[in-house]
Order: sequence, then C-alpha cells, then structure tokens
Amino acid sequence: MQQVTVVGAGVVGLCTAYFLQHSGYSVLLMDANPPAEGCSKGNAGHFATEQVFPLADPSLLRQLPALLLQANSPLKIRASYLLKSLPWFCRFIGNMAAAKQQALQAALSQLNGPSMASWQKLATLCQSQDLFCHHGALLVSEHSNQLNLQQQYQRYRAAGIDVSLRDQAETQTLEPLLANNICGSLDFTEVAHTVDPWLLCQRIFAAFKAAGGQWLQSKLLTIQSGSPLQLSTSSSIFNTEQLVICAGAHSAALTAQLGWRIPLEAERGYHLMAQAVGLSRPVSSLERKFIMTPMQSGLRLAGTAEFSGLDAAPDFHRAHMLLQHARSLLSTAIEPTKPASVWYGNRPSLPDSLPVLGPCPAHAGVHYNFGHQHLGLTQAAYSAELICQSLHGNLPQGKLAPYRIDRFGPYRHQKKQA
Repeated sequence: MQQVTVVGAGVVGLCTAYFLQHSGYSVLLMDANPPAEGCSKGNAGHFATEQVFPLADPSLLRQLPALLLQANSPLKIRASYLLKSLPWFCRFIGNMAAAKQQALQAALSQLNGPSMASWQKLATLCQSQDLFCHHGALLVSEHSNQLNLQQQYQRYRAAGIDVSLRDQAETQTLEPLLANNICGSLDFTEVAHTVDPWLLCQRIFAAFKAAGGQWLQSKLLTIQSGSPLQLSTSSSIFNTEQLVICAGAHSAALTAQLGWRIPLEAERGYHLMAQAVGLSRPVSSLERKFIMTPMQSGLRLAGTAEFSGLDAAPDFHRAHMLLQHARSLLSTAIEPTKPASVWYGNRPSLPDSLPVLGPCPAHAGVHYNFGHQHLGLTQAAYSAELICQSLHGNLPQGKLAPYRIDRFGPYRHQKKQA
C-alpha cells in the first residue's frame, strides 16, 4: 500500500486525507496544530458555489479610495504592511483584463459546479448529513435604486448560476426578520451551509482515523526531494512516497523549499458570534461585504478582508464592526453571545482567485492543494477528489492546467537544507 503524507489539517487537508485513505492509500495527516484550528474553524459555513467571479473586478479600482478610507470598510491594508503587499496587488490588478476575467471565471466554475455533489458524497461517508442545511442563500441590497442588484442578477444568470431576483416584499417573505431598508435580494437556491464547520471537520477527521488513517501533530520543517521524499518535522525525520501540501496560508514557505516562489498572501477574516435571531439561511450584503449564517451556536457574522501579514496581532475592531452591520440589516435586536465570541483567521489568497492544484512539475511525488481564498470550505471536497484522481492517474489530460503552480513563474532550483 503506497504511503501518502498530507500536510495541513484544515478542511482541505482533511478532505484530501480522507479521500486518499478511502481510495486505498496509507495516509499520514500532519499539522502543527489540532485539526481544523485555523480558517476551517471560524469560516462563514457557506458553501458558496455561486461565487464564480474572480475577486480582481475592475469596478474595485473606482471603489478602492473609499474602501481604504472608511472606518468600517470591508477592506483594510495596515499601513505597516502596505509596501510589502504592493507586489501582490499589482498582480491582482493585472488579472482585471477582460480576457483574464473570462478565463478565471471558467476555471472557478469548473471547481464550484461539482462541489456540492462531492460534499454530499463525503457527508454520507462521514455520517454528517445532519450538519448540512439546503435552504439556499440571499444576497441583499439596501439601496432603493435596484440597478446594481439587477446588474448582478444578469451577471450571475449569464454565468449559469441558478438565481432569482426578489423584490422587497418577496425578500421579507423569505426572511421576515430583515429590515425594511432592504430593497431586494438575489435568491440562490442551489447552495447550502453547515451549522457547525468545526464539527464537520471533526467528523471527517474521525472517519479518516476509523478508516486506518494516521495522525501526527508536528510542524513540518523541511522537505528534501528525492525518491523517497524526506520530511523533517519538529519531532522526527521520516520518508514518504507521496506528499500533498494543503497548508493553507503557510504553504508558500513549503513551496519555496521546492523552488517555487508564489504570491500567496494571508488575507485575514474575522467573525463574531451573536445570539440566534431566526434566520433560516445565510444572508450576505451587497454593499457591506459580510455574511450572517445561522448555526447551532448562534448567528455567525463573518467577513472583511485585512492585509496585515501572517503573524500580525489581530484587530478585533474588525470583528465587532460586523455587529453594527448586522443591526443595520435586521429588524430585531441582536446581541453578541455572552461572553462575546470573536475570532480571526488567515485565508490563503492568490491574486487570480484560483487555488494551486495538482502535481509539482519539478519534483516527483509532490502535489499541491492550497490557496482557495474565500472558497476553501466550498471547494475542499471536490479539490480533494481531484487530487485523489490525479494520484491514481484517472484525470483527463489538462484538467488541472488552470491551477498549475508554474503559472506564477518558472521553477528555481531547490535550496539545500542545512
């Protein structure tokens, strides 16, 4: 039985480890932290298969000055990090050309389209159907002029997304607790959410171990290419025949050891848990760029994007401002849980909004599955299936071409480890 080591125990790594173990590999899953302690614990819980548009939207250029100056803006770049983040944003802007937008949208659609089927398969295998709600999701607008909402509706329809345009009365019929200042919404009927992202990950981890998977809580320090690959951790040195890097925002340091310099940024998001108010589905705001998701433990308010570096101290004002946004969208009183529960995590973000998927072009036995940005939960199960099929040699040629690591530049020789 061939051995595979999966590095990273977030939702992407957990799904990858499970599908590989289930398909006949002997899998070792490793992480410096317990399973699902990063973004997989605190995400919005929304399987956002409708989000097929790259984030590098040309309209952002007009909005950027206002976004950076507003106190409660959904986007923040810390002054101390501005210069360091400029190369990433230059690449980001470079993806705004129409031809690139079209290609990136096609690549995102290729991942999002089959994602819910993969999750339904995994939920059945892991006996986790009870953690899924298939009530759809709403994108609401507060502006009395519905032109922007109508334009978004046409855009989604043109992309093949199943969506309906709802007026104010129809929106409030769907979610009676929404405030009167909401003029309409987009109703996405083919999406879902989980009532507990962390528990979902724990179920996958338990199923992985029950299937014979092995777990090592240790930090991967170095990778030495060869046959077999040699891994050095904080607790041991061992060999593996195959390696899959699923380390989220920490993946760039590992790929650099293998000769790849990639523009991976830690795009920080926050959440605040509020007491349940009775929403039945995720509700996101077109203007405020945040989402409210009903969960078992209350209403999760999540969102925002902050560029401050991987190890910067959190700014929990970013979490508390989500409560102000929620109060503007709801007709009922909303209070934080007692004690107040706030969280932050680092999304692994690449400037073209696509993950890195597939085999390493330079080192046999190395594979990549990271960089899913805002769609880590959404794409985790299907990305894992793709990696599994790739290792088995069952993927059509070119299937993973849009997600290759060498799209960011050529290979540089691996540095020898000390």
